[in-house]
Amino acid sequence: MTAPSATVENFRAIDVIRKKRDGRELSSAEIGALVRAYTDGKVPDYQVAAWLMAAVLRGMSRAETAALTDAMLHSGEVLDLSFLPVNKVDKHSTGGVGDKTSLVLAPLVAAAGIAVPMISGRGLGHTGGTLDKLESIPGFNVNLPLAKFRRVLETCGCAMTGQTAEIAPADRKLYALRDVTGTVESPYLICASIMSKKMAEGIDSLVLDVKTGSGAFMKTEKDAAFLAQLMVETGQRMGKNVVALLTDMDQPLGLMVGNALEVKEVIDVLRGAGPDDLRDLCIELAAWMLYLGKACSGVEEGKQQSLQLLQSGKALDKFRQMIELQSGDPRVLDDPRRLPQANHRVDVKATSSGYVSSFACEQVGTACVILGGGRERKEDSVDPAVGIVLQKKVGQPVSAGEPLATIHYNSEALAARASRLLTECIVISAERPGVNRPLVHQVIRSSGEAN
Repeated sequence: MTAPSATVENFRAIDVIRKKRDGRELSSAEIGALVRAYTDGKVPDYQVAAWLMAAVLRGMSRAETAALTDAMLHSGEVLDLSFLPVNKVDKHSTGGVGDKTSLVLAPLVAAAGIAVPMISGRGLGHTGGTLDKLESIPGFNVNLPLAKFRRVLETCGCAMTGQTAEIAPADRKLYALRDVTGTVESPYLICASIMSKKMAEGIDSLVLDVKTGSGAFMKTEKDAAFLAQLMVETGQRMGKNVVALLTDMDQPLGLMVGNALEVKEVIDVLRGAGPDDLRDLCIELAAWMLYLGKACSGVEEGKQQSLQLLQSGKALDKFRQMIELQSGDPRVLDDPRRLPQANHRVDVKATSSGYVSSFACEQVGTACVILGGGRERKEDSVDPAVGIVLQKKVGQPVSAGEPLATIHYNSEALAARASRLLTECIVISAERPGVNRPLVHQVIRSSGEAN
């Protein structure tokens, strides 16, 4: 007996909610019908939220994950970038605290002659969003129609936009709903969300930055590896060259957390400076993008090439060109004070002497959300100026009364809440902690293959 058509008139959302609630596998037709009905506004948020929660609690099969990815991919237009005579490569991160690598990588890799079409998202849960960071640049337009997106990409080699009505509109709606219904962490939903919009970009290759640790959605390396393998398998099944790096998120990446603050740190890296961990990770990810894009013969050569592009200023020049083409103010690159500035600052001070031994990294992200740097509700706006600047990282010594972090804020009440949270989540011990976790834990190059 064949599965019913996805267009059957008797489709009811309550049926697929109950079926998934009971742990049964949905057909591709049922998943397709649900995605299409939600995209078209025929199913309300509350019913899809119920289905999402059932999917989180019951899990999904590989077939269901593939069907959801495909339905979301074909809910809109799939870009054809064959007119570009170069390789098309993108990178995607599963999200972390202080993770602003996309803003470095797009111009850096484009400066090497590879096209980088990035369709990005907004903040999700405790993590910051690439679009929110970009919008802290005065005038920057992240809502490019596809024709404009193609022109920017053709002109400067990189373009960064959000999910318009044309690109993966189902994911755009589901992404926002997951953010506020506690349904972010499912590897199956994360995979479908990421891969649907990435496959819609018309890319040849994809580098995945899968975070693991206290500030990641995947807290354990085992869970992160499972998600990485799931996404690599999904991408390869769709004919793309995909590699996944499992990278550390047990403490914030870099020193700055918050939209405008992170853009400032991006500018530092594009000038060949910036915090070591952020710069090193950008170079590692860029090297893989260059390798998959056939701009170098190996990853080590790609690292050297990436470092040279940063030190020469070519990557910064490419970022300036992209900002101009997307209506942003390029003067922020020369004077970061043109970025939004918070009205007040206050230090969070150590209550004892010793060494910073660990961060409850997710709580650092939550503190930024509390300040207004992220969303607690779907309809919330974001304050681009607020955030946190870390004064200490894991392993560094600290004296009682010395600043651990500086809060940039516009509300006294919110700053007080964030300060209490930060005080609790930065752990100081009498002994210097052991060897820090490596920045890159492992590389997964094909389904089940790691090194």
